Amino acid sequence: MALLTDALEGLAGLPQPAVLAVTGALTLAECTLGVGFIAPGESALLLAATTVTTVPRFLVMWLVVSVCAIAGDSIGYFLGRKYGDRLRESKIVRKIGQEHWDKAGALLRRRGAWAVFFARFMPVVRTLVPASAGASKLEYRRFLPASIAGAVSWSALHIGIGSAAGASAKYIESVFNGVMWVLMAVAIVVGVVVVLRRRRAASKPNTPRELEEVA
Repeated sequence: MALLTDALEGLAGLPQPAVLAVTGALTLAECTLGVGFIAPGESALLLAATTVTTVPRFLVMWLVVSVCAIAGDSIGYFLGRKYGDRLRESKIVRKIGQEHWDKAGALLRRRGAWAVFFARFMPVVRTLVPASAGASKLEYRRFLPASIAGAVSWSALHIGIGSAAGASAKYIESVFNGVMWVLMAVAIVVGVVVVLRRRRAASKPNTPRELEEVA
């Protein structure tokens, strides 16, 4: 547990602009077509969010991550707009799984622009929906509001989870350390009692019955 909190404290000790820059870049990459399987944007966001200990830090990270997520969605959208369904046969989509591209398209046909919002919270499909939306000729004026709503909600949720996890890790370590000291004290007391009882039993004189058994 100490190793975890030491790692979190090390991360928290980094300059905040550096943490924001790396987190924003990974989020941008994660939200662009297929790159999310190379750049661990969601994991990086959760880890970086453990450094969020104040409201201003939360707001700044929320803004940076939201803007980068929206930008990544827009890049994916315009790639889909340019290349259309040819992206389904691309190497990167085949590597991810064409069934995920088909699932993204089916979701868009059922939900329209709402699919862009809901897909934000769906692993794998999330990184393909923007491109699929562009390929399906969904109007950008309908795509963008859904992307903004999804990015703002998604980033707030993950920053909140990461921040709470960081605080919880430190709390659990403090409780764990306290419990360990109590257990050590109890173990010492029990050990002393056992030793004293054995010494007392060894120092008692033999009873007549014990003497007869010896004879």
